[in-house]
Amino acid sequence: MVLLPKAIIPTDHAEAQISSFEPIEKGIYKAMITFSELKATKARTGHYLELTFEIVDGEHKGRCIWHRLNLDNPNATAVEIAERDMASIGRACNLQSVTDSAQLHSVPMDIKVAIEGASGEYKASNKIVGFVGLGGDAIAFKASPI
Repeated sequence: MVLLPKAIIPTDHAEAQISSFEPIEKGIYKAMITFSELKATKARTGHYLELTFEIVDGEHKGRCIWHRLNLDNPNATAVEIAERDMASIGRACNLQSVTDSAQLHSVPMDIKVAIEGASGEYKASNKIVGFVGLGGDAIAFKASPI
């Protein structure tokens, strides 16, 4: 139980707007990491770092996209991919090394967003396929198609 600092009267506030959970268009967006959390994998055989990216500019300002990095996983390929992504994020944040995910927070960067099609019980969603520091070379994004 948490005691609130003051009483909130629902009729004193406008109704909150519900944003769409539909995927945004593929493209390049200015965003920053606003939250990071280490979570256990579903199989409980490893952990992934979940990063929350918030778009900070344009039509989709305020929308969030999540990116998972399998940094501790029995699948060596999954770890290699996660380490490559972490290295790209670190470069986008202009860091020489990353030892704490908090180092990545609140640093604006360009992210390349794609749409992952619906599969089984999961609806279509966005996925991040590239990271570049602001003012960086957009050619770096050509390595991963949208």
